[in-house]
Amino acid sequence: MESSAQNRRLCYFSIFFMGKVKYYTEEGLQALKDELFQLTSVERPRISQQIAEARDKGDLSENAEYHAAKEAQSLLELKIAKMQELVYNARILDESKLDVSKVLLLSAVRVLNLKTNTELTYSIVPETEASMKEMKISVTSPVAKGLLGRKVGEVVEILIPAGKLELKILEIKRL
Repeated sequence: MESSAQNRRLCYFSIFFMGKVKYYTEEGLQALKDELFQLTSVERPRISQQIAEARDKGDLSENAEYHAAKEAQSLLELKIAKMQELVYNARILDESKLDVSKVLLLSAVRVLNLKTNTELTYSIVPETEASMKEMKISVTSPVAKGLLGRKVGEVVEILIPAGKLELKILEIKRL
């Protein structure tokens, strides 16, 4: 009997967490796990305490504090579930097996903007690690999509919301 209950839980777990595989650097996955730990070990007990304090104040039907805390709890549990799914479906890229002759995820790409004659270096990273301040662009961004699979010396035309971008690939390195 116990094994059938375990099988049902495993089946539910597999169905619930079946999502799109996403690739991370070791640091990116660790940051995701750290945030999940913070949510489950600090935020969840804090909200439970708020609910308990509000419940102690009496009539729940007219208790705005209680309803606000329950709403916060619902939002937190949704966020935790999404984070758990991300961690479950996360894969770490083995950088030693990546082709260095082409632009791939975890590539640092030095390009020349042919229109403005300026050089830029973009780092192509997973969505969750993107940061324009650090010139880390998401692998799903239009610029990254236009550069993926290309080699040094190639000229790439990329359609972006502001118009057409023409870039020449000068150098490719691994992050």
